[in-house]
Amino acid sequence: MFTAVALVSGAMAVWRSYAEKHPGAFLAFSSPKVGVVHVEGMILDPTDTLNWIRRLREDPTVLGVLVRVNSPGGVVGPSQELHRGLQRLAERKPVVVSMGAVAASGGYYVAVAGDQIVANPGTLTGSIGVKMELTNLQGLMEKLGIRRDSVSSGVFKTTGSPFEELTPEERAYLQAVIMDMHGQFTRDIAQGRDMPLEEVEKIADGRIMTGLQALELGLIDAIGGQEEALDLLRSIAEIDERVDLIEDPKRDQSLWKKILGSVEEELRVQGPLWVFR
Repeated sequence: MFTAVALVSGAMAVWRSYAEKHPGAFLAFSSPKVGVVHVEGMILDPTDTLNWIRRLREDPTVLGVLVRVNSPGGVVGPSQELHRGLQRLAERKPVVVSMGAVAASGGYYVAVAGDQIVANPGTLTGSIGVKMELTNLQGLMEKLGIRRDSVSSGVFKTTGSPFEELTPEERAYLQAVIMDMHGQFTRDIAQGRDMPLEEVEKIADGRIMTGLQALELGLIDAIGGQEEALDLLRSIAEIDERVDLIEDPKRDQSLWKKILGSVEEELRVQGPLWVFR
């Protein structure tokens, strides 16, 4: 049994190596392959999605990639990681983004890395901006007779504590950080959409918009659903025949595991949450 397994594994390794060096020979025996990347829900930890993007980028038999976005936004850093991951992918092969129900804020940030963006007429998108939410429990603690003291190494180290009100200096400090992130966001949109930065800044006030409105403003390229996005991708990649869509095998995990994974991600987030929303 061990010998048989070893022989099969060896044969698969040889075939995989040959296919990577001679993608044309492999394509002769199969339909062209198009990768599918899903960006769904709050963007918190992009590790699995980035690994899948990397696999599609390095697979010579994948001729193009369809990115399906259904996200209201997420944490700044992870959104930027996905954006850069798709940028690197688009440097090697065509990438078309299909927006679902919502692709706003961080979801839109991810989308602008594609070569083309397709949205439904009623897709909610835009919401270009950054926000930080803080909770102040000082009044409640005073009613309960609870006092809190803290010792820190710098005047801004405890900024954002739920037990203290923001001072004017702290508010200005946080506002400067948020505006720096906002500037990064708008510059990447201007680059991805080939728009003047001034035009992006005019609509980067946090407003949401429909797919039709986004088309008028130049934030997307076409109106349509996933089917139309796939047709556009086939046209760009010059694929005339039927394609095989390949998706990340990890998407087949059970609903219960997905729920547990979402809860785990929420618990990982501690302290002030900087989000594109």
